[in-house]
Amino acid sequence: MSRLNVSNLFNENEDGAPVVSGISTFSSPNYFVPPSGSTAQRPSNPGEGMIRFNTDSGHLEYYTGTHWADVIVNNQELGDQNNTNSSGGTGVRGITAGGLLTPGSFTNNIDYYTIPTLGNSQDFGDLTDSKNQMGAAASRTIGLFFGGYTPAVLDKIEKLTISSTGSSVDSGADLISSNNRKNVAALSNQTRYVTFGGRMPPNNFQEITYGDFSTSQNAVDFGDPSAAVSSSLTFASSVRGISAGGYVVPSYVNTIDYITISTLGNALDFGDITVPRGQSTAFSNSTRGICAGGYGNSPLTQVDVVDFVTIASTGNAQDFGDLSAGERGGSSGCASSTRGVIAGGGASGAEVNTIEFITISTTGDSLDFGDMREVDRQSASLSNGHGGL
Repeated sequence: MSRLNVSNLFNENEDGAPVVSGISTFSSPNYFVPPSGSTAQRPSNPGEGMIRFNTDSGHLEYYTGTHWADVIVNNQELGDQNNTNSSGGTGVRGITAGGLLTPGSFTNNIDYYTIPTLGNSQDFGDLTDSKNQMGAAASRTIGLFFGGYTPAVLDKIEKLTISSTGSSVDSGADLISSNNRKNVAALSNQTRYVTFGGRMPPNNFQEITYGDFSTSQNAVDFGDPSAAVSSSLTFASSVRGISAGGYVVPSYVNTIDYITISTLGNALDFGDITVPRGQSTAFSNSTRGICAGGYGNSPLTQVDVVDFVTIASTGNAQDFGDLSAGERGGSSGCASSTRGVIAGGGASGAEVNTIEFITISTTGDSLDFGDMREVDRQSASLSNGHGGL
């Protein structure tokens, strides 16, 4: 065995030298710094096994031979391999809560499913109230639900432990200034949640708020979105949060705002989604965000459009495909690093219990996943493996 002791080893000119070949072992009492750069700076012709730090996602990533994949250093896999339904196997867990069963009838049911599997959802527990039109966000361990409509408009934030089953509890925290609101949208990274807008009829809030998963303090002011908005579609990487579309009196809009989650300040312009809409599904992995379905304008209808953006860039959304079950508004969704799930919703006044899924890194129409236990719309969904983690 030979040994080469160096403090620095560079090949900045890409001239083919130096080369360390064979079985090589690196030993240091300190740390190893891999190459780093943004998503746009990835090598144009990567080789299988290449590893780098992505400064946009804040994650290590490696090239599999077909695509760049995150190096997951935390265990996000939950489930029971003895089950034969959608909670069987192991993987990222999705949770869907609340919703409108029929006009004037709300549910407090919480369902769960293992996102890499297929099958019907299973009973997780109950919300503290029967309600719809909540926001939802999650860390790897804690899920939060914001506000909602019972038909009273609420200000509380309730939480659950994603790895267990059981009913949610009042977190002890409220939305900013105890402003009751429904149709609030939310996103998060591992430590911080952020909410966009919301509605207390007849008014919307032009407000972004934030809080920490580790405390029970009320949400506080972050900045302002570009307009007083409700029912926008939100998702995030670990660095950047996105709010797309939503309802700005008197109609749905197609604008996209973005923020840097770790800072404070007003949202900036990102671009536009392909169709003005709100009240529907949005989710992401660390690089790509998806908006699926929703309520649109001219006149008020549901849409089956699915479009996507690259979170680290700016620009208009591009077409991804369509919802295979047809036009739908009021559905909710969540994601793992590879798959997004679209749950429930309704069209032409009829609620559905359909669950569909897409593969985030591709394009194409959604496919059947299974069914929710109830037929509802305007529920809220979260997972322990979304793009902000």
